[in-house]
Amino acid sequence: MKANRLRAAGVAVALLGALVAATPASAAPAPAAPDPSSNSTTCQPDPATPKRQFRAMWIASVVNIDWPTKASYTAPDRIATQKAEYSGWLDLAQQLNHNAVVVQVRPTADAFWPSPHEPWSEFLTGVRGQDPGWDPLAYLVDEAHKRNLEFHAWFNPYRISMPDGAGADLDKLAPGHPARQNPNWAVAYPVNAAGSRLYYNPGIPEVRQFVQTAMMDAVNRYDIDGVHFDDYFYPYPAAGQDFADQATFEQHGGDFTNKADWRRHNIDLLVQEMGQKIKAAKPWVKFGVSPFGIWRNKGTDPLGSETNGTQSYDANFADTRKWVKEEWIDYIVPQVYWNIGLAVADYAKLVPWWSEVVRGTKVQLYIGQADYKIGEPGQPAAWQDPAEMSRHLTFNRDYPEVAGNIHFNATQIRMNKLGATDVYAAEHYSRPALVPTMPRLAAKPLLFPVVTGATRQADGVRLRWQQPADGLGPFGKATSYAVYRFDGITVPGKCGFADAAHLVGTVRATGTGAQSYLDATAEPGKRYTYQVTTLDRLYNESTPSLPRFVR
Repeated sequence: MKANRLRAAGVAVALLGALVAATPASAAPAPAAPDPSSNSTTCQPDPATPKRQFRAMWIASVVNIDWPTKASYTAPDRIATQKAEYSGWLDLAQQLNHNAVVVQVRPTADAFWPSPHEPWSEFLTGVRGQDPGWDPLAYLVDEAHKRNLEFHAWFNPYRISMPDGAGADLDKLAPGHPARQNPNWAVAYPVNAAGSRLYYNPGIPEVRQFVQTAMMDAVNRYDIDGVHFDDYFYPYPAAGQDFADQATFEQHGGDFTNKADWRRHNIDLLVQEMGQKIKAAKPWVKFGVSPFGIWRNKGTDPLGSETNGTQSYDANFADTRKWVKEEWIDYIVPQVYWNIGLAVADYAKLVPWWSEVVRGTKVQLYIGQADYKIGEPGQPAAWQDPAEMSRHLTFNRDYPEVAGNIHFNATQIRMNKLGATDVYAAEHYSRPALVPTMPRLAAKPLLFPVVTGATRQADGVRLRWQQPADGLGPFGKATSYAVYRFDGITVPGKCGFADAAHLVGTVRATGTGAQSYLDATAEPGKRYTYQVTTLDRLYNESTPSLPRFVR
């Protein structure tokens, strides 16, 4: 143990020595690196440019909402077309200074990867169970990581079919589908006059274990950053219909006398067990849920919100508040899909309520935003105002528990109706932001990088640095880097790193050894000071590198 510490200390000294040795004659000499924490000044970060904020969009695959499009089925080169479509979504994420994507990879008890448990998704080829000829999930993750975007794999636990697909007909599912092999696992439930869906029965223990196994296959085999559930557990209730699980309740209900409590218990087990399995396999993988925005109304339960809408506790049998209080999940994203001032469900009342729910827990709160309502006919007048979404994000600033936002859905964001995307991006996402850290997950300190070059060239300033030795002694592994730029020749104190005003961007680590970044926004002839920090895969950050000057 002592030898490891000495070796690690030696590496740190060697890194400092490497900086001195690597300083070219054309560069200004670098003074000693400041310790930002030693500055006693109280920093006043700009709330418009937070240093850490989770920013993402939902990219939905079910019925080809966002990706891949149905048009890609018939393209001469389908795989290349689908890859290009996905690259377009990543381009948009980067344009908006997002730092993550949430991509639906198991929409209807199927898979966007070669799963040994479930068939290929029909939304890849238009044919249920057809091999698409490539591994989409591997590509989705790799491409996101190349751009240093977190990849959260979005799974729907129990939905088997859609009304405009197989509907309630088991025989229309892919050959060999687990629901066809175990027809007693499936329950048909009407959605509307258009038809029904099939759902796995959450009350059957074998079903719960099976869906967890199917999803854990992706966790174990792919380098995903998060597991993400949406709001579908038991189906949303249809008028006059009940989920046909009475026989299951009689067989598996145990000591429960109330079916609703038993159903909630079934979903509790799904969430609790899934979280445990994820952490046992890969402790760094985050587990998040995006439930319906109302847990319970205050008129029903004194702990509820001042709302009067559908309650996920009763409708989906999802006790979302409990999951936060028990800390079974790492983050929660309530779908607060209503405008400020809506009487039935006021955004300005729900965000404070959810903030209070997570307060004092280790669960992070992101808000699900309804971009799909912007400019839509039939929506309240607030959604015809291009500034409504920006007002939501401004409102969130008063609640420090709100650590970010996820926008639904990618297509609507790109459509930019009323110019609303432009408005909120300019007012809230003008600078990059780091993903919030997860203090509940174990982390090691990080060595700062050694900047070995800063060269002005025709397309900007090219920075080069050496990657610190990974995992040496008590030190953690470098996954990416944050690049900060300050005007003039200066040595910034800790307040220079308090918000994102000087954060130019982040870049993924590329193996070991030399790393680089092109600052394409640098102005010709202008003097700058650069500093770089090391980030691990949970976005814990090292102290800054020594400054590097460009004259």
